[in-house]
Amino acid sequence: MNYNQTVRCSLVEVPSVTAIIPCRNERESIAQCVLSILGQEMPNGGLEIIVVDGFSDDGTPAILNKMAGEHPSLTVLVNPKRTMAAGVNIGIQAARGRYIAIMGAHNRYASDYFRQSVQVLEETGADNVGGSMVCEGRSYVQKAIALAHHSGFAAGGGRWRNPNYEGPAETVFGGVYRREVFQQIGLLDEELIRNQDDEFNLRLTQHGGRIWHSPRIRSWYTPRSSLKALFQQHLQYGYWRVRVTQKRKAVASLRQIIPGLFVFLLLALPVAGLWSGLAGWAWIGLVAVYLFSSLSVSIMIGAREGWRYVFILPLVFACYQLGYGAGWLRGVIDFTVLQGASAEAYSNLTRSSPSSDKKDVA
Repeated sequence: MNYNQTVRCSLVEVPSVTAIIPCRNERESIAQCVLSILGQEMPNGGLEIIVVDGFSDDGTPAILNKMAGEHPSLTVLVNPKRTMAAGVNIGIQAARGRYIAIMGAHNRYASDYFRQSVQVLEETGADNVGGSMVCEGRSYVQKAIALAHHSGFAAGGGRWRNPNYEGPAETVFGGVYRREVFQQIGLLDEELIRNQDDEFNLRLTQHGGRIWHSPRIRSWYTPRSSLKALFQQHLQYGYWRVRVTQKRKAVASLRQIIPGLFVFLLLALPVAGLWSGLAGWAWIGLVAVYLFSSLSVSIMIGAREGWRYVFILPLVFACYQLGYGAGWLRGVIDFTVLQGASAEAYSNLTRSSPSSDKKDVA
């Protein structure tokens, strides 16, 4: 009997909801995350929590083992591959719940998160639901990133970034799924280091599934702590977006390719300007429009949230847009032009940890 079978047999009652938390090197946030889930209003049928740890080396396993000893509903499994998709898949295969929630280790959740999620699933008939993920920071940089996160200028106005939106969505943060979804369309794609949830949700909609966003489903997220880490994070998002598009032969939204085209023009127009003065003027105009837009949005946010953010917000926006666009261009080169394996630099951790050269799961 394997370990997952032992877990299944050790508990008699089948829980209503299984919460799966993949993690690696989350010493600073994992306890808060798990406690916010343990403090949930218990759904009818009960709750089980499965944390899948990717060989953390920062003290996370000790925290988890202590918590598992204190809370019978918490199970800790090991993820040898260390990646996000592999961790989620291990959790899904061990899960017993009728609904399966994919949770983030950097998040805390409202006390009615599961109750509201199940209610929205049943009210709408959706296959996956999610809701308002409010970005909250502790430091000056994190607070600026949080303000940018909820701005349509940062990432093209994705519906899931709007905490007040109610309705159909192309994707949602995390997601609470009906169990049969994974039986019908499979597990997460373990080739993808980033954008695994986007690929899965695109696959779901291509198979006729429905995704619903509701502000009744609330959680809070802690962003990266530095501009460098934010840039690297979105560099990877852009890079792996190309592979998702390749695999699914579709894009969920045109806004996903705009940053890549923007960065391409930033690089191509100066070269074309060597032969055409018009191209040079076009580059100057493009840069001017971008800087004007970035500064205008920063001033509007600063007037509302505090003028001290005006100075850093343009840099934050650049990390979102230029990082994503540069990653997208590199992805086109690696996956489409060269048709080779992914570059290792686009698979590394973007959060600081004692061991920062390992593949991320967050």
